[in-house]
Amino acid sequence: MKTYHFIIKGEVQGVGYRITAYLNATRLGITGSVKNLSNDNVEVFAQGDEKVIDNFKKYLKIGSSMSNVSEIDEDILDKSEFKDFQIIY
Repeated sequence: MKTYHFIIKGEVQGVGYRITAYLNATRLGITGSVKNLSNDNVEVFAQGDEKVIDNFKKYLKIGSSMSNVSEIDEDILDKSEFKDFQIIY
């Protein structure tokens, strides 16, 4: 199983983006994490079936009702498996 690393850019902090990512990931059965970065971006690690991750990426692009995603950078990593999906504070 692959681990995907996303950096989400735009107006994504203080607008409910992390909780929206968390809710979508847990609903889809994705493990990983989401956290705010000091440069106003959001970082997401997501592990799951490729088709499910493709669906999750659509939700990452939409974000929350108050967010405005301008760009998403994506990498695939060799990383240990996650047990669940967490919001990192």
